[in-house]
Amino acid sequence: MPVASTFRPPWWLANPHAQTLWPVLCRRRPHLALRRERLILPDGDHLDLDWTGGTQGLRVLLLHGLEGSSGSHYARGLLAACVARRWRGVVMHFRGCSGMPNRLARGYSAGDTADLAHVAQLLHQREPATPLAVVGYSLGGNALLKWLGEAGSSAPVQAAVAVSVPFLLDSAARRMGRGLSRLYQHHLLHALRRSYRAKFQQRADGPVTLDELAQLRDFYAFDDRVTAPLHGYAGVDDYYARASCRPYLRHIAVPTLILHAHDDPFMLPEAIPDPAELSACTHLELSGGGGHVGFVGGRWPWRAEYWLEQRIPAFLAEQWSSRSTATASAHASAPAQHSADR
Repeated sequence: MPVASTFRPPWWLANPHAQTLWPVLCRRRPHLALRRERLILPDGDHLDLDWTGGTQGLRVLLLHGLEGSSGSHYARGLLAACVARRWRGVVMHFRGCSGMPNRLARGYSAGDTADLAHVAQLLHQREPATPLAVVGYSLGGNALLKWLGEAGSSAPVQAAVAVSVPFLLDSAARRMGRGLSRLYQHHLLHALRRSYRAKFQQRADGPVTLDELAQLRDFYAFDDRVTAPLHGYAGVDDYYARASCRPYLRHIAVPTLILHAHDDPFMLPEAIPDPAELSACTHLELSGGGGHVGFVGGRWPWRAEYWLEQRIPAFLAEQWSSRSTATASAHASAPAQHSADR
């Protein structure tokens, strides 16, 4: 059941666009020493993981948004929050997002869950007794929720959080073509075209030529001509229908928190799921304001507070504490049960 969020935009940052842009343009990002690990995937391609320090402690896997990375403001903020709690944070870069092109023609999409499943299973196999949580932002949040719905109770994680999720990709594409949101579309498409050129300038297996690429000026056109054919979809409508996470929400079996703002300028309010679409262990917290991956608070601009970095760790700590308590109770009752059986 959706509940009202405790977040309230401050007087100096009440506009959704200001909420969205402040942490991108004005925040001093935490400095962190990250260790990179390259993974070779089953199809021979690769992706990169960026780890905080330490070899012990609870683990939090982060999924960035469209054309994001471990340098994105939200990733840096949550990684710093993990370090402060002595957890281990790790960012999974989607293919081609770690600073260099990936090997294969395909890249990543909002519905790309196979790589996430592979990484989560690998981390579980390495340390099966160490709890693992996954946090996804925007496109990464869509992929996370879709994967959780696909995996059900077999997902090898103990908790999950998704922030500013598009839910319905066609609705998000429509919103990005309206009003000031077209500025975000312009910025993101510029980044997508730049990544495409970096990969396909010296190879001939791209779905469009570089001249044709310049004519793709909205998400519908780009996803129809580039994203869909590269990732096995019949076209943009097929991609948006099959990759959207909203139909999968009812099948999630892992404690999951979804944080969303009604005024998110990346999507329409109609995309927000109804209560009947949520599984019993999925909690949707809605705030009136917050923008897209913003949620900036604080009484004064020079003392800005980043609420996501408080709410997300608090939820994960609560889930892990509940799990530890349940495990301890089960161990404590085991001898008595064994004696009764005899």
